[in-house]
Amino acid sequence: MKSLIKTSAGIVLSALMVTASYGAKTVVIGEMQGFTGPIESMAGPMSLGANLAVTEANASGKYLAGTIEVARGDSTCIDSAAATALAEKLINENNAIALMGPNCSGVTKAVIGAVSVPMGVLQISNAATSPTLSVEPDGGLFFRTAPSDTIQAGVLAKVALARGITDIAVTHENGDYGKGLADSFVSQYEALGGTVTIVAAHENDKADYSADIAALSAAGSTTLAVFGYADTGGKGIVTASEDTGAFMDYVFADGMMSSTISDLVADGSWGTMPAPSAALLEKWKPVATAGGVDPLGVFTGESYDAMALIILASQAVNSAGTSGGAAMAEQVMNIANAPGIQCHVGKLGDCLKYISGGLEVDYVGAIGVELTAVGEQMGSYAEQEIIAGEFTVVGSH
Repeated sequence: MKSLIKTSAGIVLSALMVTASYGAKTVVIGEMQGFTGPIESMAGPMSLGANLAVTEANASGKYLAGTIEVARGDSTCIDSAAATALAEKLINENNAIALMGPNCSGVTKAVIGAVSVPMGVLQISNAATSPTLSVEPDGGLFFRTAPSDTIQAGVLAKVALARGITDIAVTHENGDYGKGLADSFVSQYEALGGTVTIVAAHENDKADYSADIAALSAAGSTTLAVFGYADTGGKGIVTASEDTGAFMDYVFADGMMSSTISDLVADGSWGTMPAPSAALLEKWKPVATAGGVDPLGVFTGESYDAMALIILASQAVNSAGTSGGAAMAEQVMNIANAPGIQCHVGKLGDCLKYISGGLEVDYVGAIGVELTAVGEQMGSYAEQEIIAGEFTVVGSH
C-alpha cells in the first residue's frame, strides 16, 4: 500500500526552521499533551508511552543523528490559543523537527491550521479522533495513530444493539470531539434500527449539571450515552445522574474510559476505546510493563507508535540525505504501510538499522499501524465493561 503516499505539492516549507537540529548531536521532538484540563488523568500515561519509544531508540544506538530529546508541554486539550503558542515555542525555541500530539481534536485542528502547515512541520497526533480531521486541509503533513470516531461510532452502535439497547439518550461535550462522535453514532445507530430519544450537548466545567440530566431523562430512555471527557463535563453529567437515579446504565467512548468514571458507576455500564488485537496486545504488554506503561491505558500504544513513526521518518530522511517536514511526511506513509520487513513493538533498534541500510520496512508497532490515504489509523476497538468497579476488556471489534 505504499502507493497511498500523501501529496504536499504547493506547500511552501520553512526548511531552516524544520531542520535546525539535524546537524547537531541532539535532535528534539516536540510533545504536546493535555496535562491539565478534561483528560489530565489520561495524559500522563500517554506521555509515558510516547517517551518509551524515545528511550528505546536512544538505547539502541542506531539513530543516525545522535540522541533524541523530547521537549514537552501542556496543550490543555481545550485551549486553542495555548496549544498553538506551545507548538510555535517547540519549533521556534526548542528547534523541534516534528510535533507529536496534541491529544484533543479541537486544539489539534488549531495547531494544523496555525502552525504545522504554515511552518511546514510534520505533526502526528496520538489521540485526536474527530471525523472532521479526515478532511482538514493539512498539506500532507498531519497524521494520527488514533482512528477516526466514524469507526468507533459504528462499533458502539453495533454493540449497543447486540446488548439489547434499542433506545438511548445521547449527550456530548460541545466541541469537535463530542459532536463528531455523537453525530456519527446517531446516524449509524438509527440506521441499524435503534431509537435516539434525545441528543444534547453539554459544556465542560459547569458547577451544576442537574438541568442537563433532567432534560435527558425526560426524553424517556433509561440508558445514557456520554461522549465527553472523564475529568470535566462527562464526569459532571454522570455524577448528576447518579445523584438523582435518572439513568440505569451508561455507554461510554474513549474520552470517558477512566477510573474517574468507573469509580462512580455501578457494574454493567460499558464503553469502547481503540486497542490492538489480542495477538498484538501480547507483544505490547511485556514491552509496556517493563517500561512502566499501562498496556491497557487509553491511547498509550497509540502514543508509542506516534513517537516511533516520527523517529523512524527522521532516520529515513537522514539516510536519504533529504530534510524537511514534507520529506518526513512522505516517509511516514512509506514506513507505516506494507510491503516491507515488519517492525514490531520493542524492536525500534532493528527498524532503525533496516532503514539506515536502505531496506523497506512495514512498521506494525504496538497497535498494528496501517494508515489510510488521509494518514489515519484504520483501527480496532476493545469493548470494556465495568466489573468490580473497573473497566475490564470483554470483547474486541
